[in-house]
Amino acid sequence: MSIPSPGAGGNFLEQLLGDLLGLMGKAAPGGSAHVELARTLAHGVATGGEAEGNVDPADRIRLEEMARIAELHIAELTGLRATTSGTPVEVLAVGPGSWAWHTVEDWGFLLDAAVSALPGTPASGRVSETATDESAGPWSGGATAGPGPRSPAGTEGGLEGNSDDLLGGDLGDLGDLGSLGDLGSAGIPDIFGPGDAMGVGGISQPPIPGGAPGGADILGRWMATMGPMLAAMQLGSAIGHLGRSALGSYELPVPRQDPSRIIVVPANMKRFASDWSLPEDQVQLWVCLREITFHTVLARPHVATRVRDLLRAVAADMAGDASSMIESLGEIDPTDPDMLQRLLGDTESLLNHEPSPEGLRATAELSAFTAVLLGYVNHILDQAGDRLLGGRRSLTEAWHRRQVERDPSDRAAEILLGLDLGPSQSELGASFIDGVVERSGEEQLARLWATPGNIPTPAEVRAPGLWIERIDLEVDLG
Repeated sequence: MSIPSPGAGGNFLEQLLGDLLGLMGKAAPGGSAHVELARTLAHGVATGGEAEGNVDPADRIRLEEMARIAELHIAELTGLRATTSGTPVEVLAVGPGSWAWHTVEDWGFLLDAAVSALPGTPASGRVSETATDESAGPWSGGATAGPGPRSPAGTEGGLEGNSDDLLGGDLGDLGDLGSLGDLGSAGIPDIFGPGDAMGVGGISQPPIPGGAPGGADILGRWMATMGPMLAAMQLGSAIGHLGRSALGSYELPVPRQDPSRIIVVPANMKRFASDWSLPEDQVQLWVCLREITFHTVLARPHVATRVRDLLRAVAADMAGDASSMIESLGEIDPTDPDMLQRLLGDTESLLNHEPSPEGLRATAELSAFTAVLLGYVNHILDQAGDRLLGGRRSLTEAWHRRQVERDPSDRAAEILLGLDLGPSQSELGASFIDGVVERSGEEQLARLWATPGNIPTPAEVRAPGLWIERIDLEVDLG
């Protein structure tokens, strides 16, 4: 059975689903349709669909100078270099849209994990473009075939202009979606023909057992194909909303692809300073200190590998929610509107996924790591603030209130990634760091990140003495 073309008559639902399949079936050069959708959506949400200009050169130069100062002090306080190569950290100053675009690229492994866990979809096979060597941990994997990803608007080139609202309705604020038309030019094959098991965008789709011909068969195949698109839309929207207020690379503690670069967003820094009546130059220096402290830890290959592995496990486990929904929707009879309404109205039936033991374990380990990292970064920032900012009480209070008062849309990425950055996590991390310092001294903190085995377990985070004993630190009982 061929996909109905617009205006071909017949069942309206069949035509609608056929049109959507045709849109999703266009593959982007050098990447997959779901990655391109996430990029485009994130950029559009972050910019509100408006054109994004370049960063003021004066702001860029000032931030580069502050980053050099911050890097020297953080290296002295942590005993660690900001980059494993020893070269200075590169500072990339961008607008919110470009931040979102780069973040989709850097967090693409999460989308791969979620898509691979969906029913009927193989592993995406997408690898980092920057990989050169197995020792690079999360940046390894070799080069991809074909052209690399396009540059975001506001940098060296790439996404241009604004777009029509293709999705409409509640998705009307998704912004710059016009480049969805760039996902490719090849038409979708007759995937419903006899013996054809190929789905949209080259994704293999297994036959649907007992699939009825016509609309029911189209709906089942469409829902199986929709999994990657739903995952891409979730991630793209969450990153886009985060980009509206993100100050730098590590708004969330997720490793970046480039271990020698941090990303900062001057426009958002200016707004943060204005909103909280803070001196702009102090905010810029504080952001540089915070970003380089996070980078010093997360750019270490074994740390980045561990965090990425945990995030992949959580993302794959969470994809079970989408799997349940897709499987449920694939069973409905599209000629029975009441059945569709009953199913969509039954939230528990659609999202009946329970975390697996592996998912629960990964979440616990990720939460433990996040708590320690937050405690460590805040500990270093306290010392750096005393040196360079005369204390950072006003900045700390403003940041704390910003985190507490965020809109739910700004927390979407945090929730989607299974992260908890709330006050309780910060307090737990601070308690661990204080316990280590009290027992073994300030200089021992660097051992947290020295080897893969030194990363604390969930039990050790609540009992610092256990961690100290395990790695054979000398306990100072005085």
